[in-house]
Amino acid sequence: MPPLASLQLRRLLHNCLTSSSSIQSHGFLCIRTPFSSHFSTTYSIKFPFISSLSRSFSTENPTSPNQQDPDAVAQSLSMELLENTDSDPMPITERLQLKFSHVTPTPAVILQALNLSAEAGRAVLGFNMWLVSNPSFKHTDETLSYFIDYFGRRKDFKAIDELLAENKGIAGAKALRSYIDRLVRAGRPTQVVGFFERMERDYGFKRDKDSLRLVVEKLCEKGYASNAEKMVKNLANEIFPDELICDLLIKGWCVDGKLDEAKRLAGEMYRGGFEIGTMAYNSILDCVCKLCREKDPFRLHSEAEKVLLDMDYYGVPRNVETFNVLINNLCKIRKTEDAMKLFYRMGEWGCYPDEDTYLILIRSLYQAARVGEGDEMIDRMKSAGFGDKLDRKAYYGFLKILCGIERIEHAMNVFKKMKADGCKPGIKTYDLLMEKWCAHNRLDRANALYNEALKNGVPVEPKAYKVEPRYMKKPKVVVKEKKRETLPEKMARKRRRLKQIRLSFVKKPKPANRRRRLA
Repeated sequence: MPPLASLQLRRLLHNCLTSSSSIQSHGFLCIRTPFSSHFSTTYSIKFPFISSLSRSFSTENPTSPNQQDPDAVAQSLSMELLENTDSDPMPITERLQLKFSHVTPTPAVILQALNLSAEAGRAVLGFNMWLVSNPSFKHTDETLSYFIDYFGRRKDFKAIDELLAENKGIAGAKALRSYIDRLVRAGRPTQVVGFFERMERDYGFKRDKDSLRLVVEKLCEKGYASNAEKMVKNLANEIFPDELICDLLIKGWCVDGKLDEAKRLAGEMYRGGFEIGTMAYNSILDCVCKLCREKDPFRLHSEAEKVLLDMDYYGVPRNVETFNVLINNLCKIRKTEDAMKLFYRMGEWGCYPDEDTYLILIRSLYQAARVGEGDEMIDRMKSAGFGDKLDRKAYYGFLKILCGIERIEHAMNVFKKMKADGCKPGIKTYDLLMEKWCAHNRLDRANALYNEALKNGVPVEPKAYKVEPRYMKKPKVVVKEKKRETLPEKMARKRRRLKQIRLSFVKKPKPANRRRRLA
């Protein structure tokens, strides 16, 4: 219906107001107080059109910041950060001040907005300037770590330096851990050492044994033991290392695969009066097993036994991680039965399996096609109190192994168990099972999974899957029956054959050209 013109609207209101006497007789007019003055008389006129018109022209009160949905606010901030600057030349800080002046940023909103804005780049610096200019927000160690993780993923360490310099004195342990972790993961151990030298002077971080232990731990996790050991020796006069730092250095050499350097450092520790802990021996044991797997798997038992004897000789107790290392390496060389025997003997040393032990054995049993024992190990893991560790990632690993060994029906049973445990399957899980059913030429099962995914709100996209040749339907070859020859056909075939035989004995004439050449 087109909108009413202004003249028609005035006429309608005039007719409604002038007909008040007739409306009063019909009960549409209600007088609340019988005062003589007409100002004190309140009229309640029921006009549906006017009431709807007043509602349409009324302004709604904006939602207060405390009632706003954090997810919606983070999504709006992310869209603004990802907006193309060519379409809107206004700086990002001014746009945020203009559109989000009523928003009170919280750490959860900031973290979600940064996670949704992976491609925003340096526009996040403008986001940080808007936060700083907001009077209801102050940076903390936690919020700074969010920005450091964001720029660290992009390897934009210059932006992190600017951020830390502007917030000197605010950054603490979380920001330091995030920055060191990002530098190490980016493969820059030299910058880590240089940053530790100047972090107290330039950024206000405290240089003590805890921060040194953090740097050594991060470097050794990625195998940068040479940089870590050199830094520890240079700082020995200022910060004397403890046994944990020495154990971390041995672990770093083992992660790097240099067993000789790890043994050399262990000898120096013994001569210096330090005792090697269980963590260092577990790292040496893992390194020995890895080297045996690469060079000679048959020597794994004997070499691992030597390390265990050294532990017993020096009085270093075994823990669950020691057994996890042995079980994991045995499973990797397909010694599942030996791993199971070791699993049952853990109690002799006062150790009990943890979630990693169960997950390693479940994967190995499924890989060995011992699916019944794998299901029993899942039930045992739940009864041991580690059922919460069976998350979506763990179940996806089980399904991938079962699909790899062509146990698709059992994979569906594990899939049902996964949903029964409250783990919601994702895109990768549905895609894996659909691809396997299509490879088996079972399109009905694949379509059922696709419809289930859409029903559960999982955005699965249909793809072109390849059917394996052994499961393709082979076309039926129609064998033509030989028609029985009639007597005339048989006699004609014989005459043709006899003619061929007679002509084979006839001397063929020579060509005329050949006769001339001979002449």
